[in-house]
Amino acid sequence: MSTLALTTHTSADGIPRHVWDRLCPPNHPFLNADFLSILERHGAAGRQWGWLARHLEARDDQGVVVGVLPLYVRANSHGDFIHDWSWASAYEQLGRVYYPKLLSGLPHTPATGPRMLVTGSPAAPDASAIRRALIDGAKALTTEYGASSWHVAFPNEDDHTALQAEGLLTSRNVQFHWLARGYDDFDGYLATFSADKRRKVRAERRRVKESGLSIVIRHGDEIDPGEWPALHALYASTFAKFNNAAVLSPACLADLALALRRRMVVFMALDEDRPVAMSLCFRSDEALYGRYWGCHGNYHSLHFELCFYQGIGYCLREGLQRFEPGAGGEHKIARGFTPIIVRSAHWIVDPAMRELIGTHLQRQSLMVDSYRDEAADHLPFRHEA
Repeated sequence: MSTLALTTHTSADGIPRHVWDRLCPPNHPFLNADFLSILERHGAAGRQWGWLARHLEARDDQGVVVGVLPLYVRANSHGDFIHDWSWASAYEQLGRVYYPKLLSGLPHTPATGPRMLVTGSPAAPDASAIRRALIDGAKALTTEYGASSWHVAFPNEDDHTALQAEGLLTSRNVQFHWLARGYDDFDGYLATFSADKRRKVRAERRRVKESGLSIVIRHGDEIDPGEWPALHALYASTFAKFNNAAVLSPACLADLALALRRRMVVFMALDEDRPVAMSLCFRSDEALYGRYWGCHGNYHSLHFELCFYQGIGYCLREGLQRFEPGAGGEHKIARGFTPIIVRSAHWIVDPAMRELIGTHLQRQSLMVDSYRDEAADHLPFRHEA
């Protein structure tokens, strides 16, 4: 078995592009040489917003990179979606310090996927040994930085199994995903709805058609850089309504579009030639990921059209297997988005706090399962479908 050497990098750019290309899933919109680098360079995943990159790299005894773990030192919990605000409050009430914490995940992106990127080369150490080395390295960095904890946001099944085996706790939550089930087109999809739910969707779509707006779909490489200030204003307007910060700048979005090309998908509503609403999504070869919505004006059902129905139609035409429209949103159920359990993993340094949080997570898990089952009872599909 090779001896693995661990190195930390203060930016995603510190890891060569060919390493990202070799270890990341092909054509993934977030796990690639560009997404993390661009967010870091533009500050969206930078110190201003509480992100400090310390990405872990594992090399074998030949100096070949066989594993990468995206890792950030966090000064807050904005944009990581692991819902640990109450944990920070509990630490404070007990006279303890929660921040800094460490996080392995995608900034501002609650999408499940691989977090420990490991080589598939037959000559490399086996994947389980690489994962163990990365986990040990993250735990060591947690101690080195005096952090309260290390969190892995939305790992896939293989990573979650490895993290559990190394003593990390599991939290569970519910997202709503559209799943391909052999529908030929949108009408075929609606045919599986009960009659009243089908009428409601058709009425919503008809309202948008009658509005006089035109709906267009543009990929990242089809958007001129000069268009991004107007599109960014739509994106930022949603955050302003909730007194939140829009951390992606127009230049950041323009760079993402240039780098990701067809892996960025923007659904726009135009009043003549002026964009009045947009839904900004990303895609892989298998899935569409919804991220940001914005609108100037009040248009009946336009949110449902741009954020859900256009995305479903796109998936059907492109042969994508699922559509993850983002965190939260019970209104997605009536549009056919199935409640899905998603998980994150947590290493809590202090044994007493680990026991306390572990007990809380066990109780919470039962409530999450109950909520998932109750939400599934309200899906719009005919019972015989």
